[in-house]
Amino acid sequence: MPDNEIAANRSTLKEFFASVATIRGDLSNITAPPFVLSTSSTVELPQHWASRPNVFATPTLAQTPEERMMKVVRWWLSSLRGQQYAGRDPAEGVKKPLNAVLGEVFVAQWGSSGDAEEGTTFLVSEQVSHHPPVTACRVWNDRVGVEAEGFTRQEITLAGGGVNIRQMGYALFSLRNWGETYLIPLPDVKVKGVLTGTPYPELGGHYQIVCTSGWAASVDFSGKGFLGLGGGGRKHGFEAKVYREGEEGRPVYSLSGNWDAEFTITDERTGRDVETFDVAREPAVEATTLPLEQQDPYETGRVWKGVREALNRGDMQGVSDAKNVLEEGQREMRKVEEREGRQWQRLFFRDVGEDSVGVDLMRRVGGEWKPEQTVGVWKFDLRAWEEKRRPYRGGLRPDNEMGGAMGNDTANGFATSQRSPASGKAQAVNGLSNEPLSDRSTPSTATSANDKVLPPIPAQIQQQEAQDAKLADGLGEMSLEEQAAVEEMLRDQYSSRRSKKR
Repeated sequence: MPDNEIAANRSTLKEFFASVATIRGDLSNITAPPFVLSTSSTVELPQHWASRPNVFATPTLAQTPEERMMKVVRWWLSSLRGQQYAGRDPAEGVKKPLNAVLGEVFVAQWGSSGDAEEGTTFLVSEQVSHHPPVTACRVWNDRVGVEAEGFTRQEITLAGGGVNIRQMGYALFSLRNWGETYLIPLPDVKVKGVLTGTPYPELGGHYQIVCTSGWAASVDFSGKGFLGLGGGGRKHGFEAKVYREGEEGRPVYSLSGNWDAEFTITDERTGRDVETFDVAREPAVEATTLPLEQQDPYETGRVWKGVREALNRGDMQGVSDAKNVLEEGQREMRKVEEREGRQWQRLFFRDVGEDSVGVDLMRRVGGEWKPEQTVGVWKFDLRAWEEKRRPYRGGLRPDNEMGGAMGNDTANGFATSQRSPASGKAQAVNGLSNEPLSDRSTPSTATSANDKVLPPIPAQIQQQEAQDAKLADGLGEMSLEEQAAVEEMLRDQYSSRRSKKR
């Protein structure tokens, strides 16, 4: 990135952060300057669990519980680079993913990598809540009997000039052929280098993976800026070990290295290295989705089509305009629902109230589950997946207009019905068959090298030193109502500033 662009970006970032530096609480729904936005939506991030389908499926082939645990840890570590960088090249840094709209879904699949026995891996993820933002997902491969399911809420705060991302929720990885379920950590993240123009994610802390088999693993992240061992204090370093529960001091496997590059797996019983896994050289497989014209209006590719096109051509005003259309439509829909006393109906996930397996595994690592943090315990609804057909919501679009997928708004197989906030007329919710998708068509996530940036606002430039001091302040808690009010305030502020600038 040229020095003049970095300087311009930094000035605009300072203005943005100064505007939110005195806000107390979660910033996950705050509207960021367009040039820091990724073309990926938060509802797409779970795809990195399966972006290496063979690594996702491999644990079921291991013949001992300790080796299966090691393979699960290997899979999880290999997914972190894609998740934390949202599929971008680490050299390009990170950008803020688009905040998924309520009801947004991402449906994808991966075919086998030359071995028909591997079968097809499917993914369904859905934004089940917007305030607070909660994403639920399921990844599975029926042929090999491997599945992962979870839900997460990200709470974003500022501290010490960086961005802290705390994840709430949990994920379970299951091997049906072995009757085993694993509790998978959702690590907290600190985004560093924000003001230098080269932000990057760093993980820190101690996490455990536990299994119903009685085996466990511990992972200690010690990247740049964190105290500890592993990775030599370099970016993205970690140390991990696999052991029988209660015998952490007698590991049978150890893993160490860097989760964005290369790590080594060692059999501690023999002292021999089992494998050196190079994340960068093990290519991620692009997910297959339906062509845009065949997607439902609530599928990610359709939801963000206008925003992505504007981002890719460097049209920041176009980004703002396209986002505003969506946001205004969403606000109007929520107002109508509140006025009519209706609740938003989820498509493929249901709040089941409690999950005994997840709660038990969480207790074994000293955790305590609080369903109110994620407004429920979200589980995949297999029947809904098998029965629903596109268009899922009778052609209702997230901008509160009507228009179906594949040019067809006709319902074929009513699962439930609801009223359209746009017209007040009853609309059928249609479904989707569990058939392989056809045609490869994944919306581009590339960012143009010629991205334009918003010019710095002169009045704010004069206050940069004061803004830097504010950036170092820690942030506390605030209510969801306050979050919504702050988001509205900032949107109005940026809109008025741009108008004055013009």
